[in-house]
Amino acid sequence: MVFAVVLAGGMGSRMGNSDTPKQFLKLGKSPIIIHTVEKFYVNSKFEKVIVLCPKQWVSHTENIIKKSIKDEKIVVLEGGNTRNDTLYNALNYIEQNHGIDDETIIVTHDAVRPFVTHRIIEENIEAAKKYGACDTVIPATDTIVESKDGETISSIPNRAELFQGQTPQSFKANKLKNLYESLTQDEKDKLTDACKIFSIKGEPVHLVQGEVFNMKITYPFDLRVAQTMIEGAITND
Repeated sequence: MVFAVVLAGGMGSRMGNSDTPKQFLKLGKSPIIIHTVEKFYVNSKFEKVIVLCPKQWVSHTENIIKKSIKDEKIVVLEGGNTRNDTLYNALNYIEQNHGIDDETIIVTHDAVRPFVTHRIIEENIEAAKKYGACDTVIPATDTIVESKDGETISSIPNRAELFQGQTPQSFKANKLKNLYESLTQDEKDKLTDACKIFSIKGEPVHLVQGEVFNMKITYPFDLRVAQTMIEGAITND
């Protein structure tokens, strides 16, 4: 079985003065999260689309999804204190309600990346089945400068070897769960995303080619760009 896990835990602190988490802000005629969830909902390969958000926003999330998509294929759950705790909640839900075996696949995605494509999703599913783990990336276009003290350059890595991480990140669920449970607390504290679980344990993570427009809406400028993209798509229909 294949499950989509949409991570909607952000509170939008970098979006300026908005009291509303960024995933609930309007993009065109619908909240950002609806655009994202629909990309997974329409794919028949997914058994369930699991949406995880802060406890105080669970009812609101359920309500806005029901207004747009009336289907039991979508489940809204409470997230955890961290991104990886939230992902672990999704794994527990899947295990308790559907069971997890070596062929169970989860495709995890940021709720605020509404422009993910069918091609990216399909390639994530196939790469996770074949390799056990994959990350969606695009080549780095800017020179990356490392500074260990924040004041002077420590090194300038070879840009040809650098990529910008996006989502989805997809995994064989059983392997992800086992690796996560094997981490020490110190290792868990250093996690930035799920792929790092595999990296810490020396497990390979396959690369899937992303798209520049598979952007994460984080700042007010990003939302303005996304609005322009949506308006352009509507105009071109």
